[in-house]
Amino acid sequence: MCDVPDFDLEPYAGFDANPYVERTFSSWDRLGWRSLLLQRFQHTARAESVALPATEDLHLMLTVAGDASMETRTDGRWRQRRWIPGQLEMAVPGVASVRRYRSVVPLRTLQVHIPYVTVARTAEQLGGARIDYERMAAAVASGDPLVEHTLRSLGAAGEGDDLYAESAATFLAVHVLTRGLRPPEESRPGAEGPWVHKAVAMMRDRLGGPLTVADMAAEVGFSVYHFIRVFKDATGQTPHRYLTRLRVEEAQRLLRADGLSVAQIATRCGFGSPGSLSTAFLRHTGVRPSAYRDQ
Repeated sequence: MCDVPDFDLEPYAGFDANPYVERTFSSWDRLGWRSLLLQRFQHTARAESVALPATEDLHLMLTVAGDASMETRTDGRWRQRRWIPGQLEMAVPGVASVRRYRSVVPLRTLQVHIPYVTVARTAEQLGGARIDYERMAAAVASGDPLVEHTLRSLGAAGEGDDLYAESAATFLAVHVLTRGLRPPEESRPGAEGPWVHKAVAMMRDRLGGPLTVADMAAEVGFSVYHFIRVFKDATGQTPHRYLTRLRVEEAQRLLRADGLSVAQIATRCGFGSPGSLSTAFLRHTGVRPSAYRDQ
């Protein structure tokens, strides 16, 4: 792959697809497109384990020939689907997966990548509505004649400048993201789910030490971008703000105990300095730590 900054290509570093597929066409190489990547693949007859990295780009797949029993695992469970001509699939952005399959008829696919920059811009243009990417992927996989027709049209394009590719990428992004819009009653789901509890437990265990969003995302098996998005959906707060709140609550407990200085409490609660604690404490409680202790 070439270096196109709008795409999330870093996860593919070191990923070797050669044992599983032969790429027979790339729009980057043949047509010079940079707003959308279109590829054709011929797949091996079977694969026992193909670990696909998590990327924030929108990845759409259309089976154009073959008959394969495809199993995909994203959360510890294997899901089986038959890939036959016309079958659509969409990888959930930010979620890694493992695939294994056996093909009784040679498998060929047409695959389109839409850059994460286009996806983010489209989501913003939709009014910042919450997008359920799992819902979106399921809707695409259940059958979408418009997506199928558009992918086939792109596959048949023998020429066309990047404006053609950019227009197609924008259209596809608007169409599939609209299918993932959540109904109003689902716009603020609760914080249930083992991954949320796992992330919060990690925050509580490491209140006094350094902890990054990347650490938390890795703990639950998400990319950083996806983790921030779904954590905010589940809790109403970003991971950073949620962690800061937990640290301030711990600082409140220690201030009530009245056995440590503000500087000692700042260290125990993961703040870099008493000033950092004071600023965060004021923002969350409306008073400074010293005033809180005196109350």
